Amino acid sequence: MERMDAIFSPESVAVLGASTTPGKVGHDIFQNILRGGYKGTLYPVNPRAKSIQCIKAYPSLLDISDPVDLAIIILPPAIALEAVKDCVEKGVKGIVIVSAGFKEVGGEGLEIENRIVDICDKAVIRIVGPNCLGVINPHRDIRLNASFSARMPREGNISFISQSGALCTAVLDFAADRGFGFSKFISIGNKADVDELDLLRYLHQDLHTEVIMIYMEELKRAGQEFIDVAKEITSGERPTPILVIKSGRTAAGAQAAASHTGALAGTEGLYDAIFDEGGIIRVDSVIELFDYANAFACKKIPAGNKIAIVTNAGGPGIVATDVTVTSGLELAVLGEETVEVLASHLPPTANLHNPVDVIGDASQDRYENALNAVIRDENVHCALVILTPQSMTNAIGTAEVIVKIAKKSPKPIVCCFMGVVDVSAGVKHLQENNIPVYKFPESAARALGKLYTATKWLNRQRLAQFELKHDKECAAKIIKSCLKKGQTYLGEFEGLDLLKCYGFNTLPTRLAENENQAVAISKEMGYPVVMKIVSSQIIHKSDAGGVMVGMKDENEVKAAFSKIIENTKNYNPDAVIDGVLIQEVAASGREVILGMNRYKDHGPLLMFGLGGVFVELFKDVVFRLAPIGRNNARRMVRSIRSFPLLNGFRGKPKTDLEAIHKHLVSLSHLVIDHPEIKELDINPLLVHPEGKGATVADVRIILDEPDSNS
Repeated sequence: MERMDAIFSPESVAVLGASTTPGKVGHDIFQNILRGGYKGTLYPVNPRAKSIQCIKAYPSLLDISDPVDLAIIILPPAIALEAVKDCVEKGVKGIVIVSAGFKEVGGEGLEIENRIVDICDKAVIRIVGPNCLGVINPHRDIRLNASFSARMPREGNISFISQSGALCTAVLDFAADRGFGFSKFISIGNKADVDELDLLRYLHQDLHTEVIMIYMEELKRAGQEFIDVAKEITSGERPTPILVIKSGRTAAGAQAAASHTGALAGTEGLYDAIFDEGGIIRVDSVIELFDYANAFACKKIPAGNKIAIVTNAGGPGIVATDVTVTSGLELAVLGEETVEVLASHLPPTANLHNPVDVIGDASQDRYENALNAVIRDENVHCALVILTPQSMTNAIGTAEVIVKIAKKSPKPIVCCFMGVVDVSAGVKHLQENNIPVYKFPESAARALGKLYTATKWLNRQRLAQFELKHDKECAAKIIKSCLKKGQTYLGEFEGLDLLKCYGFNTLPTRLAENENQAVAISKEMGYPVVMKIVSSQIIHKSDAGGVMVGMKDENEVKAAFSKIIENTKNYNPDAVIDGVLIQEVAASGREVILGMNRYKDHGPLLMFGLGGVFVELFKDVVFRLAPIGRNNARRMVRSIRSFPLLNGFRGKPKTDLEAIHKHLVSLSHLVIDHPEIKELDINPLLVHPEGKGATVADVRIILDEPDSNS
């Protein structure tokens, strides 16, 4: 903590590479610190200058007689390395390396960066950068602007972390335009040392930070450690919202894979899982990042999802109503007393029911009476106030009454003041009093929706964990036997046996090598039967015409056997055919998919979603990083869009949701216990009505050689 404080709240700063030439980075950063009103002591270091900006310059850091907390290094890599050695000798506590030419260019730059990290690690010095914009702390007692930005942002309660330095300058301009304030502003660049995880820990302890925003390209440290830290921040003591915009959402990240899970997951599935498990809210644009942070900065979240809308125009009220539904909110049904109060204050033409329309000629008094009435209604958890500029509209007066009511109410109130010039005074007053205000009702409604997302996260229920017993040794023997034979693809024949070890319910299944065996097995098993091709070269059996269902007698079994072999040879003439599986027909059930794909440095990524042949068509799936327990399994199941189909949609029987939860937890145990499993699909898992369990209808598993497994 002390070393991080030296970066954000230093008592003294030395700028190594400070320049006398305007336009150079060393000049502009030094000037920004100076003009920003830094409250500590500032030292320019330049061996060829007597003074910079009228301040005495020092030939080297070691020539400064007083202690130095923070060194800002703006030097080429080789010279920066020597400067870091001086920092160690001087006893500097923190370093920000702004200059580029390090890891991002590879070669010698990478080597120098690694040497700097080693040196500082031994000396217990924290580093921000290299290749970064710098750091900013606008707090009135610090006033440190050690960055490229010529403008010191307003002081606020939101901290911003960015991996992109170029984005930072645009964000600062955008923030200034919207009257947005910051607690800390950090560009982390190459993340040679300090990364998102370090900053999350630091900012959560920072009493001046109430909301954390992150622009992220990739995580240096992810997996369970990141999830655990994020979860503690978003839902532990003093919960702090974390909002993330992750670049590359639309990039082709999914790999060519044998499983549906591998094809669907990609890096975005991985990051979605990390964010979901950590309670992090992911946004799609910089505008959304600010919209939602603005709402969270007020430090009020709704107790429920019932919203009241007060507007002076019908159209925007309808738009807001539509967006509330898609944002997880519902229009509150106003109580009888509330409607009575509204009727006493509003004209006869006003709409007294939600959304409340106070009519276009509304003065601030009408807004005040309407907002006071609805925000006191016990059925209302939050409110949206919409103002459109009419000739008789008093924007500043309306803003003043909204601020007065908001200060007294524990319920969040957000505003939409539509327009620019005519409402500017009102908007400014709302911003100065930390009331979220937006130009369009859609943005305001979505922001309230995100506040309710935080409510659900903080109030989530925690069920007792399942007590499951598995035969880990049996599963290990199956995997070892397959790998010993050089078999890395497991179809149903071995795959079902493996799943049985972890409590999965499977169907009686036997292999037939010819028609006569197929008939004999079918008779013994009992008609009807399912028949499937067995070949290591045919992974997606349905695509090859290798699956036939419902054979009811000897003739149908013979015909199906011949047709399956024929279809397979036509699909892949080089396929080695082991035979045809004969399987008992499963009881009917809803088709879902359970899957896993293993990621280097992150571990097994689990997938759940709507299964069968539609999995890649609808892509209605959700991801989590293993290990998971019962609560995470339950949230996975409830996160898919088609969850109502599992939960008794339109009178259909409710499926056995607890069986799904148990199978997801068992799958988590399986892939954690056996790192040789690289990819896995259980598709479909047939989920029967409540209390009837679930049955594995098909499985495919890809193993990795033990010595090459990552």
